[in-house]
Amino acid sequence: MKMLINGAERVVDDALRGMAAAHPELVVDAENRVVVRRDAPVAGKVGLVSGGGSGHEPLHGGFVGPGMLDAACPGEVFTSPVPDQMVRAAAAVHSGAGVLFVVKNYTGDVLNFDMAAELAEEDGIEVAKVLVRDDVAVTDSLFTAGRRGTGGTLFVEKLAGAAAEEGAPLARVTDVARRVADASRSFGVALGAPTTPAKGSPTFDLPLGELELGIGIHGEPGRERRAMMTAGEIAEASVGAILDDLTPTGPVLLLVNGMGATPLLELYGFGGEVIRVLRERRVEVARTLVGNYVTSLDMAGCSVTLCQVDEELLRLWDAPVVTPGLRWGR
Repeated sequence: MKMLINGAERVVDDALRGMAAAHPELVVDAENRVVVRRDAPVAGKVGLVSGGGSGHEPLHGGFVGPGMLDAACPGEVFTSPVPDQMVRAAAAVHSGAGVLFVVKNYTGDVLNFDMAAELAEEDGIEVAKVLVRDDVAVTDSLFTAGRRGTGGTLFVEKLAGAAAEEGAPLARVTDVARRVADASRSFGVALGAPTTPAKGSPTFDLPLGELELGIGIHGEPGRERRAMMTAGEIAEASVGAILDDLTPTGPVLLLVNGMGATPLLELYGFGGEVIRVLRERRVEVARTLVGNYVTSLDMAGCSVTLCQVDEELLRLWDAPVVTPGLRWGR
């Protein structure tokens, strides 16, 4: 194992201290593991809070800032944060307009955010929750009951964040988040396994010359293993799996996401193949985002996420966002 770390037990704390030094526009509490935008709470604004296990950066802490999340709660690597973190985050961003929790569908995340919502409401904070379950690869997995939450989380956080930044009330921000979650579908492919600092070796065995279709962002098993395929063949399989479940009646947002170890040279080439396949299927791509946004440590591979949008959602996508991991319009 070769990693830029001081020790497996320190990796998250060290990362948060480094994040604090690099981004003075954020308040990073490394001890309590909460990342908050520096101007929070913003008067009259709904607070957006999300979180999950570390190892998926820039999700979620890298999406804290104007136009997206107000706070994020990083857990240990591939491990849910605890309710105390979420309650502390909710209190830090609550301005009286309520707080929305954006939750990926993993058992630990769901249970802990549910508990945190109850505790926050006891403290007088109105809380709404939206569950993201966009992965079409499998119905249940090692970590979930139902579909996993993956790349669609970025779309939910961006679009709901834009609505909140405009001053929309909690019910409206929640409605936008649910619409986006319901309209998003993802499919991932692994070319190589991730290595967690604690384990020090790949989390699963994927022989040379093989790939796994439908992999999860924690290295969960996918649908099947096949001999290595071309970028065009992987695009056909990924888009086909999504469109078997989603029939767009309008334009879509497209996320071509790297899992952490896939260079942009490959991602752009793969993205071109995905767009080709979508055009052949007569699916209009309104906006495209390519890069490493919802990662799995050093996993080699990619995922595709589509979200059907209307004029309002497209406007919210184009609205300014200023975060370490996503930035445009200002």
